[in-house]
Amino acid sequence: MANVAFTPNLRRHLSVDKCTVPGGTVNELMRNLFESEPLLRGYVLDDQGDIRKHVNIFLDNTLITDLESVVCEDSELFIMQALSGG
Repeated sequence: MANVAFTPNLRRHLSVDKCTVPGGTVNELMRNLFESEPLLRGYVLDDQGDIRKHVNIFLDNTLITDLESVVCEDSELFIMQALSGG
């Protein structure tokens, strides 16, 4: 199972902590994650199921844009929501 971590701003709005989630791809992992945290989906994915414009997902320290990226048993996934303002 892959380790998943979130930025503090996401943890401030949702009760998501670092966790381990099964899945062979990022997409499968996200589906499993959203089953336990359904409100997280709206913060991470848009209505078409794509990664939101201001969300970055890092898989093993590499920024990904493809939800079909392969996840290994010891992978680390970091979900980051950009902040804006002045």
